[in-house]
Amino acid sequence: MGDNPYEIAVRQLESASEILKLDRGIVEYLKVPDRVLKVKVPVKMDDGSIRVFIGYRSQHCGVRGPYKGGIRYHPDVTLDEVIALSMWMTWKCAVVNIPFGGGKGGIVCSPKEMSHNELERLTRRYTTAILPIIGPDRDIPAPDVYTNPQTMAWIMDTYSNIMGYAVPGIVTGKPIEIGGSEGRVSSTGRGVAISAREALKKLEIPLKGARVAVQGFGNVGYYASKILSEWGAKIVAVSDSKGGIYSEDGLDVDKVLEHKQYTGECRGFDGADEITNEELLELECDVLIPAALENVITEKNADKINAKVISEGANGPTTPEADRILEERGVFVVPDILANAGGVIVSYFEWVQDLNRYFWNEERVNTELEKVLVRSFNEVFEIKKEYKVCPRDSAMILALKRVVRAFELRGLWPQ
Repeated sequence: MGDNPYEIAVRQLESASEILKLDRGIVEYLKVPDRVLKVKVPVKMDDGSIRVFIGYRSQHCGVRGPYKGGIRYHPDVTLDEVIALSMWMTWKCAVVNIPFGGGKGGIVCSPKEMSHNELERLTRRYTTAILPIIGPDRDIPAPDVYTNPQTMAWIMDTYSNIMGYAVPGIVTGKPIEIGGSEGRVSSTGRGVAISAREALKKLEIPLKGARVAVQGFGNVGYYASKILSEWGAKIVAVSDSKGGIYSEDGLDVDKVLEHKQYTGECRGFDGADEITNEELLELECDVLIPAALENVITEKNADKINAKVISEGANGPTTPEADRILEERGVFVVPDILANAGGVIVSYFEWVQDLNRYFWNEERVNTELEKVLVRSFNEVFEIKKEYKVCPRDSAMILALKRVVRAFELRGLWPQ
């Protein structure tokens, strides 16, 4: 797993709080989540045996609104990872100024080795276990690693059955037919693309013909690639967990997706050279999009990065040591809490639509997303200039200012 994600999250908080000269008590308050629930999730498997899985839900800070954050199914899920991700969600919601606090959930399991029915039983069990702390005004889960709209449909159905009426606002990232939002599937990738475009603008690099490399050709990587290529950029490399492909002339991302869906991997795509994930990170390009897992850009490879802009599609792909090296080398890093906030922004739109029972078309969703992200990007850039810090610190400063102000206005209760 590399560096402990919770320790990284705390270091990022410390770094920004020192710049802001925050009261020590507030920093200590923000280091620790409001609550963490650890649950056992017993599931009857298809062969009749019972397996017990461990699940978590972390609620980091609720001073700005209900908790918001995904649920991931992965064998490497740890308590520290879930807490760190919930903390990052607090900053992510604050940096784009939507009224949520950070939450995150996870189950330690291997979803690729489980059947559809086993995953349904796992999801419904987990929902029942965390039911006391979730709700449309309390904590609103969403999809994450190896969970999807179907997973959210099961959570919504389980919660709604227990309540006795349909509660579409309990989750976001649902299928459109049961209260999901248009534009939600592409929203995180679209946000990564918008962030990359805005960074290129600041560096005065033309978007047309800009060379883009994408590590992680899943949902986020695919949509970021597709949207950037529609805007005139050239996607020269993409990869998945098995390896990557490179083409100097650019890749047709829709054809790569067809190939991946047919063969299960990017490698072997006609007319492209095979490269490793490590080689992809070090390619000479204008934009690098790490959209796979955390801790892929470290002090070991940061000095070999040849991109001008990094737009972080994954959560925590760059370690603090790597951040410093990249800043010294003049690489513009659009941090995860800004670059991949498109998902939570459209999740917010979905939640608003569910509460109002009034739904928007995709054009409105994308227009509103663009407005929020461009405004937030410019706010972060202004703080970067004002404080003379790297973009990650400036995003953290903006987020922290908003969270701390809410904390100060509400105060501590009971006294």
